[in-house]
Amino acid sequence: MKNLTNKIVQKLVKKKFKISFVESCTGGLLSSSITSVSGSSKIFDLGLITYSNKAKTNILKVPKKIIDKYGAVSKECCLLMVKNLSKISKANISVSITGIAGPNGGTKLKPVGLVYVGIKKGKKIIIIKNLFKEKNRKAIQKATVISSFKAINKII
Repeated sequence: MKNLTNKIVQKLVKKKFKISFVESCTGGLLSSSITSVSGSSKIFDLGLITYSNKAKTNILKVPKKIIDKYGAVSKECCLLMVKNLSKISKANISVSITGIAGPNGGTKLKPVGLVYVGIKKGKKIIIIKNLFKEKNRKAIQKATVISSFKAINKII
């Protein structure tokens, strides 16, 4: 993961791009991973952890009715998280993460390991649905960060 993170920081520095993150189930691991790289201060704009639904509605302005209807772990919520983060940060690339890291909290419809990653670059937005097989919280968080970095690397 370290090589991929270094590569992303180098690419962003070269393009003079800024990047921002809003995280839920990863609790800041994505932000921590990028800031562990020397030179990341040139490209890292903002990292938010909106863990609770209240934080998602108050800070990111995700309408409560969206969370009530689809849940915080949904492509709809992930999409609004990334769109609204890009309004707050004005970074070239914005990334949102929402999911269920477990080991509890999963259901048949939304099992542990279900994680949505949203990436916005300019007007382009992609939402990636991951269903990680690991049932270990740390493993799911790490797999989410790796998946996010791979997607970021492709979109830069």
